[in-house]
Amino acid sequence: MPNPQGTPENLKPFKSEREESLTERLNLRITKTMKEELSTIDNPPEYCRQAIQEKLDRDKGQNNS
Repeated sequence: MPNPQGTPENLKPFKSEREESLTERLNLRITKTMKEELSTIDNPPEYCRQAIQEKLDRDKGQNNS
């Protein structure tokens, strides 16, 4: 019987080349329009991570000024 979870390679822990590993999850609600726009982007999760990091960096810079 085939594995319903996919191939055994899919069950291996996720590896990344990042300085800090991606261990945490964040769930958020967005509008239907936002979701449709995100679906047209090549890598939506990475796009969202970059957008959040840019905003955090920008806010950090404003607080230090």
